Amino acid sequence: MIVLEFKLKGKAHQYRIIDEMIRTAQFVRNKTLKYWTENQGVKLVNLYKQCAIMAKEFEWASKLNSMARQASAERAIFAIQRFFANCKAKKPGKKGYPQFKKYTRSVEYKTSGWSLSTDKKCLTFKDGFAAGKFKLIGSRDLHFYAPDEIKRIRIVRRADGYYAQFCINVERKEEPVPTGKVIGIDVGLNHFYTDSDGETVANPRYLRKSEKALKRLQKRVSRKKKGSGNRKKAINKLGRKHLKVSRQRKDFAIKTALCAVKSSDFVAYEELEVRNMVKNHKLAKSISDAAWDQFAQWLEYFGKIYGKTVVAVAPQYTSQDCSNCGNLVKKTLSTRTHICGCGVILDRDHNASLNILAKGLKQVGINSNTAGHAEINAWEQTDLYSLVATSTSKSTD
Repeated sequence: MIVLEFKLKGKAHQYRIIDEMIRTAQFVRNKTLKYWTENQGVKLVNLYKQCAIMAKEFEWASKLNSMARQASAERAIFAIQRFFANCKAKKPGKKGYPQFKKYTRSVEYKTSGWSLSTDKKCLTFKDGFAAGKFKLIGSRDLHFYAPDEIKRIRIVRRADGYYAQFCINVERKEEPVPTGKVIGIDVGLNHFYTDSDGETVANPRYLRKSEKALKRLQKRVSRKKKGSGNRKKAINKLGRKHLKVSRQRKDFAIKTALCAVKSSDFVAYEELEVRNMVKNHKLAKSISDAAWDQFAQWLEYFGKIYGKTVVAVAPQYTSQDCSNCGNLVKKTLSTRTHICGCGVILDRDHNASLNILAKGLKQVGINSNTAGHAEINAWEQTDLYSLVATSTSKSTD
């Protein structure tokens, strides 16, 4: 599956209709969830039947396409299934009990209720709301995909406008180009990441750089009268600034992950529990700004696309163990240099990345003795790509 996003260009009254569609989808989801809470023994499959019942009971709900109502009910069903899965797995902490939504920003259609123009540059909604025709603004071209390959369309409201996301049932695959290189990646706050070759990528800190502007815009919001048009305009400007920061962060994560995957045959990275790490209030903002989770997700995605091996390893003791002799060298967070009795002096993050690489190779069945990590460098002289590919296939069989 791939997702292509376009901005919707229409008139003001059309945008107001989309807002009604989103509110209706939110109502269907919440109503489905309420029925489940009042009837705990009901099967999840039977929740779909509530969509037809709601359409008969509420005339304005019947305006929404039947498949769009089903997609809204699915959101509640997925939340319930996730809650049960977390309970069954005995996930620590909160299990994610399904909550009612108040500020939904999207509505999802399946294969009906909409149509594309012949040139595939306009999108028309054909359900009871009759939102009309919207022009699609974007750099991608839908001509490469048949209409039956488009499985879903999601309409998303953001601070800077309305967007249509096309979910297309095609598999993206790129031809792998062997590089004969393996790397371990240690993410951090001082540098965004340090790899096992000692190379570093600077931390962009987009939120920190925009904090002054965000504070100024937040002050403007608080000074406006509640419910006034000026307050709505100030909120929109603040939302646009936050949206820009999130887009910068996402763009950086995508480009950095793509570069790491394309330049290596094997990538090992830390599988961090960011949700637990942000409980440290002194570092929570910096950790959230770094977006390590997003970076890890794109590493996994590009690994599948380019046929490279990407492995997540446990982060325990990667910073404390010596990458040369394996001895434990305890150090506080403020200690940035690893000094071991065996004579190794390395940057803390470089030492951790070497340990991550060794763990990752061991995880796929390649035993490495990182004493002096000379053996790892020696592998670059062999057909490393085939070695890693063979080890990975054996571990998955």
